[in-house]
Amino acid sequence: MNGPDRDDRSERDDRGETDGGHDHELRVTKIRDGTVIDHVPGGLALTVLGVLGIDGSAGEVVSVGMNVPSDRLDRKDVLKIENRELTRDELDVLSLIAPAATINIVREYNVAGKHRVERPEQVSGVLSCPNPDCITAGNEPVVPTFDVLEEGVRCVYCGTILGAEGADLSEHADIG
Repeated sequence: MNGPDRDDRSERDDRGETDGGHDHELRVTKIRDGTVIDHVPGGLALTVLGVLGIDGSAGEVVSVGMNVPSDRLDRKDVLKIENRELTRDELDVLSLIAPAATINIVREYNVAGKHRVERPEQVSGVLSCPNPDCITAGNEPVVPTFDVLEEGVRCVYCGTILGAEGADLSEHADIG
């Protein structure tokens, strides 16, 4: 790897030449400030963006690498979000979709902090319960709260389970 937020790969022979004379490096521009989300399971980058509420309408600059080769995941997605650091609520929801994700905070082109997401035992106020009969669906002053399970999340009030599939959770994400 060439630097903290660059993923360069090439097959070089003994002379340092690329195999077959072809350049196989993946080049992704570094970001000055923001967040790099690495080790997202392959194909879930757009789901992560949806959960984070990033659709381009606010002018965000986002770089997305999908299905990039990875030693840890076989294939992974990488997202670079300029001029934005994720909140605790966003990290909690991200941990449900991509539990192996690594977060890099970039400041002035350097990694200022790096950590893996941590799955909490419970999340509150970041997902809505899809059960129309749940107390959280009415006008009661109750914050939707879910226990985090291996296979998804379970509403503490009505027991409704949302699967760990990214699409299921992204439809019910309710972040800030």
